[in-house]
Amino acid sequence: MRSTVCLIMGVFCLLFSSCNFNKRDKSEQNNVVKEYQLIWSDEFDYTGLPDSTKWIYDTEGNADGWGNWEAQHYTNANKENAWVENGVLNIIALKKQFEGKEFTSARLNSNTAWLHGKFEIRAKLPDGRGTWPAIWMMPEGWTYSHGNWPNIGEIDIMEHVGSDVGVIHASAHSKDYQWQKGTQQTATLKVPDATENFHNYIFEWSEDIMKCYVDDQLYFEYKNEGLGESKWPYTKPFYLILNVAVGGAWGSVKGIDNEAFPQTMEVDFVRVYQKK
Repeated sequence: MRSTVCLIMGVFCLLFSSCNFNKRDKSEQNNVVKEYQLIWSDEFDYTGLPDSTKWIYDTEGNADGWGNWEAQHYTNANKENAWVENGVLNIIALKKQFEGKEFTSARLNSNTAWLHGKFEIRAKLPDGRGTWPAIWMMPEGWTYSHGNWPNIGEIDIMEHVGSDVGVIHASAHSKDYQWQKGTQQTATLKVPDATENFHNYIFEWSEDIMKCYVDDQLYFEYKNEGLGESKWPYTKPFYLILNVAVGGAWGSVKGIDNEAFPQTMEVDFVRVYQKK
């Protein structure tokens, strides 16, 4: 009888402590939310081309395959490749010959850049082999013609390749930490339904650390080592990029399934917060 009572009490204590732990977790999450204020967003609550006061079409690197042997031509204000409807931005990659390329798609840059903050993008990803959707950031004022990559820095909030469905990548690239050397700061997370359901891709960035989450799950952290710009060039504003590439050095590792197109990345909202 004593042992039974002790067992029951033990289970009760475990449940009680677990409940308290969960409450602390939620409280901590609420505190994080209270730290920030919304400063920029697109809820896509309209119909038509992406809002031109918020988004810019980037086509500059088309002729060079964006230095990465990509197979798509990014179009400018073409409703076939970027269209908002039913509260969702659709970025669509089509199997369509244009300007010497076998595919068309869209690459949208935010017309605003930010230094530090919290960035939250809710999206559903394409699954076709050969697709390479991304949510990422580059320095304010930088365009493809400027070059100097990766010294100027690159932040990848979400990358996904259709040949490895459900594996989400977050990375930071700099002069010393980059994929061409295999030294990039990076992490992956398995999200089995990433191509079937919407998820929140979240990036938190301060002068000391950057973190990436899928929904509430933290899976990437990179701390500023204080060793200079060759490792941490993230001391200037960066703008957001939403795009669906086709092929390229990574996207076509296992080839391109031409029959899988069209392929769409759907974006429910984009929200940018900064600390109060």
